[in-house]
Amino acid sequence: MTYRPNRRSFLIAGGMTALASTRALGANDMLRIGVIGAGGRMNLLLDCADKVGPCQIVAVSDVYGPRRDAVKERSGGLATTHVDYHEVLDKDLDAVLIASPDHWHVRMAVDALAAGKDVYLEKPVTHTIEEGAALTHAVRSSKQILQCGMQQRSWPHFRDAVDLIQGGSLGRVVQVRTYWWQNYGGRSKPAKPVDTEALDWKRWLGGAPEQTFSEEKFYRWRWFWDFGGGAMTDLFTHWIDVVHWAMKADQPRAVQMLADKYVFEQWDCPDTVQAALRYPGFDVVYEGMMASSIDDGGLEFRGTEGTLKINRNGMGVYREGVPGNQNPVLKDESFRDGTYAHMQNFFDCVKTRREPNAPVEAGVAAARAGQMANLAYKKGGQITGTAKA
Repeated sequence: MTYRPNRRSFLIAGGMTALASTRALGANDMLRIGVIGAGGRMNLLLDCADKVGPCQIVAVSDVYGPRRDAVKERSGGLATTHVDYHEVLDKDLDAVLIASPDHWHVRMAVDALAAGKDVYLEKPVTHTIEEGAALTHAVRSSKQILQCGMQQRSWPHFRDAVDLIQGGSLGRVVQVRTYWWQNYGGRSKPAKPVDTEALDWKRWLGGAPEQTFSEEKFYRWRWFWDFGGGAMTDLFTHWIDVVHWAMKADQPRAVQMLADKYVFEQWDCPDTVQAALRYPGFDVVYEGMMASSIDDGGLEFRGTEGTLKINRNGMGVYREGVPGNQNPVLKDESFRDGTYAHMQNFFDCVKTRREPNAPVEAGVAAARAGQMANLAYKKGGQITGTAKA
C-alpha cells in the first residue's frame, strides 16, 4: 500500500498488524528562532521551518560573511548578523537551530541551553565519546527542549517499520545490514572560491588545533578528524539510530572496522569502510564508499519470519516461506523528506514542552556507535564495548 500523507493503514499477510500514523500540529503562533551555522544543511532546515512554521528568523551567526548575508536576506532583512554565536543567544528567542561543524556542536548546544533556549541540534550531536555525558547532563539539568537531528524518528514509514519490528512481525531479528554509498568525486564545489577576507578562520577552528586555511577542510570538514568523523559519524549515525530504536539496544559489546583511503588520500578519514558491531542477541554490519553512488543507502532487518528493507524512499516487507517471496507483502513509499516532520515535531515540543521524537540520549548513542567504530579503526581494527579513547 502506498503512503497517503493524511491517513493510512496496512493490512498485511501472515499475521502482521494494522498500523496508522498521525502527527499533531502545534498552535498557530509565531516562533522566534536563531540560526547558528548557516551552511548547506542549515538552508534545508530553514526550508523545513518555513513550511511548518510560522516562524521568524531573528538573528544569525556564522564565521563566513556571505552565509550570514544570505540568511539575513532570507529573513526579509529583519535578522541581525553576528560572527560570535553568543550574541545570537543574547536575543529574545524561542529556539536556535545549530548546524555548525561537529566539533562545535556540544559547546554551542550547552551554551544555548544555559541561555534558556530550546535547541535543534544537527547530527552527530557529539564529536567525541566523552562529550556525550556533558551534553546529556546539560539537557537533563535544564528545562529546555533539545531535538537531535535524527529525522528518521519523525519519518512516517520509519516509524511504521519500528512498530512492525517491535511487534514481532519479522520473528527474531538477529542481523541488520546497513549501507550507504555516495560519490564525492562527482560532487562539484561551489562556483565561487572562499573569500578568505570574509572568513574568520581562527574562530571556525575553535578548539581544534591551529592550522592553515584549506578550502578542502572548509567545505569537506566531515572527512577530517579535527572537525568530523567521516562516514561513521555522518551517514552511519542515521542508520544505527534506526537500529537502536527498533531493537531497543544502543550499546555495542564489540566493534570491528576494516577501512582505508583508496580514493581521497587528502582526507584523514577513510573513504571505503566495512564495519561490524555486536549487540546483545544481534549483529549490525555497515559498508560504504565515497566514490560510488549506485544503490545509495538503506537498511535490511533480517528475521526468522521475514525481512524488512527500508530507505528514505520507502520500505518493503518480505515473508519467509511465501511463494515468490522476492516480492514484498507490504510496500510503503515516502513522498516527503522526513526533516519536515522532524522540524514540525520540534516546533510542537517547543510549544507543548513535551519530549521530542529524538531525545538527547538517542543522539548520543548513535554518535557513540560511529565513534567506537572509528576508534576500532585507529586501534588496528577491533575494540570491545569497554574500550576507551
